[in-house]
Amino acid sequence: MKRTLTVFLILYSALSHGAMRQYAAPVESSDWVMQEQNRLQCTLSHPVPGYGKALFSSVASKQLNMEFELDMRLLPKKFGVAAVYSVPPKWMPGATPKTIADMTLRTQYSGDLPEDAAWTMLSELEKGFWPTIYYQDWYNDYDKVAVALNASNFAPVYHDFVNCVSKLLPYSFEDIAYTVLSYEKNSTALSKYSQKRLNMIGEYLKEDSGLELVLLDGYTDSYGGRWNNEQLSIRRANQVKEYFTAIGVDASRIEVTGHGEKRHISENTNSDARALNRRVVVRLSKS
Repeated sequence: MKRTLTVFLILYSALSHGAMRQYAAPVESSDWVMQEQNRLQCTLSHPVPGYGKALFSSVASKQLNMEFELDMRLLPKKFGVAAVYSVPPKWMPGATPKTIADMTLRTQYSGDLPEDAAWTMLSELEKGFWPTIYYQDWYNDYDKVAVALNASNFAPVYHDFVNCVSKLLPYSFEDIAYTVLSYEKNSTALSKYSQKRLNMIGEYLKEDSGLELVLLDGYTDSYGGRWNNEQLSIRRANQVKEYFTAIGVDASRIEVTGHGEKRHISENTNSDARALNRRVVVRLSKS
């Protein structure tokens, strides 16, 4: 607490002597908007006039996540460190500022903060405080810079943001970009687990328009004759292609290859081992 008050007094003193350049949205025009709102990404944006904008983002993943980015129009010229505080507005007499985090400023990169600090900033905004970033100007040694996030008009859009985050897919593109689908013996029927995996891929592709290429490689075990197995592997891969095209993937972006009983990944000496060879490998790439 002592360190917080000391730093705040220094910053306040600098402000009173005209050495602090301040950037913040006026109360009457403070604007919070959902910049991205789907099952892959949720981004809450706040323009800071004359400076840039503040962004809070969460993306589809196995783990809950959050990131804050200070999108600067004028990027840092050199390495530095910014102090981030929760500052009470003028209409909160008696309230004191609180330390949130230190933000590393890297040359020619916008500033950012990880999950814990980002969520702290959001919770402080929800209470009406103004998260404020202070740093030494890298072009003018006489000036310090203060960039404040105005909490006015925050709450309604924040509720939309939290709702969006709660609906994000619990997996990312990397989790489905390489998938092996398994099949029942001498059949195009997927195993129950693989059907769930295929549904996961489908849910993701419904949301992502940036898919560039889908490669489908079909394989079989060594029972049933080579020609029959090659045809079976093609039917399996084509069935997956039909599923993807039905949910909107451009057929011209899907390549199917049937390998039959070639390229085994397991011996064919018992039923469990043979089951590993009955597969379609799905490989996805995006721009």
